[in-house]
Amino acid sequence: MKKNTQHTSHSARNIALFFVAALLFGSGVMVGMARDLNEDLYDEEGNVEISRVVDLRGKTRSEEISFDQYWDIWDKIKARHVSQPVDEVSLFYGSLEGLVSGLDDPYSIYFPPQKAKEFTRDLSGEFEGIGAEIGLRDEQITVIAPLPGSPAEQAGLKPGSKIFAIDGEDIAGLSLEEVVLKIRGKRGTEVTITVTSNGFDTLEDIVIVRDTINVPTVLWEKKENGIVYLRVSYLNESTWMEFDKAVKEILLESPQGLVFDLRSNPGGYLDTSVRIAAEWVEEGAIVLERFNDGSEETYTAEQGRHRFVGIPTVTLIDQGAASGSEIIAGALQDHNLATVIGQTTFGKGSVQEFEILPDGSALKLTVAKWFTPHGRQIDEKGVEPDEIIEEMFIQIEGTEGLSEDDYIDKGVERALEILLK
Repeated sequence: MKKNTQHTSHSARNIALFFVAALLFGSGVMVGMARDLNEDLYDEEGNVEISRVVDLRGKTRSEEISFDQYWDIWDKIKARHVSQPVDEVSLFYGSLEGLVSGLDDPYSIYFPPQKAKEFTRDLSGEFEGIGAEIGLRDEQITVIAPLPGSPAEQAGLKPGSKIFAIDGEDIAGLSLEEVVLKIRGKRGTEVTITVTSNGFDTLEDIVIVRDTINVPTVLWEKKENGIVYLRVSYLNESTWMEFDKAVKEILLESPQGLVFDLRSNPGGYLDTSVRIAAEWVEEGAIVLERFNDGSEETYTAEQGRHRFVGIPTVTLIDQGAASGSEIIAGALQDHNLATVIGQTTFGKGSVQEFEILPDGSALKLTVAKWFTPHGRQIDEKGVEPDEIIEEMFIQIEGTEGLSEDDYIDKGVERALEILLK
């Protein structure tokens, strides 16, 4: 995800599978908290002064929760650990990482300053890597989707593959973000990803050369009898401009139907998802955001231009469709504006708030979940198709299977059948 941001309170709401920044509520309160924290923890040069951290001991006394054990262990480590002197700053940040990991939520992460700096490179637009989205499924790091034309796709990384090692290092116990940081790297360097699609007997090392990731996110082409094929492969900062341009061009063709392909689309910006869905949805909800107190925020079709209203549409989804693409598919399905075919989507429907803290560390915390207009939960459930297609691509007999021309796209084939009835 590419996003320029200087301060959390100015960050935009987006829904990338990992890199999710949300507009912070109560920014005035946050400023006041930051000022107090600086007075408590930092010296005149702005560095963490560990003695001031320890001095917070008195402030953690509570009738409800006792932190005595925490400080007892702190003292034992300082006094008895074999390697002295103990790095107290590392102890401090490590304890905060452990605190957040206690939520047992793979999308809630505390980042010490250096890790936060690396993580926010993607939010600021400095992105070089393999061009694939990964997520957590059944407690296993899993490839959601390689981006079209990316190094990951060209190397043969497949959606649904389980990742077991990076450059020969077992990733068991690592968080999702830690795995992402290991995969990411400078353009031209290699990374070896050990994956399997059906168990340990088929472990495979895939060597990928990292590159700058910059691929078009929208493409379209004319099919037979006035049908237009439209694909959106990602929802980044350039997608809306590309999509808007494509819509204008498509309307000049007076389309009789649309094949709308969201397969392997891992998501992106929320605003873009809502605006795209609103090209079909003329009024009403696009997606609901539900918080822990039961309150909701509804994103509606009000901001849309509704240029595809009334055009018969078949939407293609698969297990690589996640987050923003699930919002679009769910909205079109709930409003009965498209026949949704393919496979159940990934099920990434939680919302993370990303906050940069005064010392340069950061907290990414799950604060809400997405629901379709009819209240169906997206998170961990996904969007189920109206019609299932078990196998999307069939290799043509006698071909080597090395290019897309060697395969029959059963999804597009079935979509055309539906629209041409």
